[in-house]
Amino acid sequence: MSSSERPSRQSVSLPPRVAKRVRALARSRKASANRVIVDLIQEGLEAVANERRRFLELADRLSTTNSATERQRLKAELARLTFGE
Repeated sequence: MSSSERPSRQSVSLPPRVAKRVRALARSRKASANRVIVDLIQEGLEAVANERRRFLELADRLSTTNSATERQRLKAELARLTFGE
């Protein structure tokens, strides 16, 4: 976080099972529950961005490939990313 960024205080309610897992993870990492929640949110946001990047990369490859087998493979991969398995 840069010096010009100020933390934004947010309030969230966690389901009991999630809260228990967060506390256990905090204990194992020797960190606060707040730090664990922030880390998990950052990792989740990065995962979403990476998934979007992967999707766009596959779509670009699909539009430029001339191989029928490669097109089928890319379509299957895009469908898996879009709809799950």
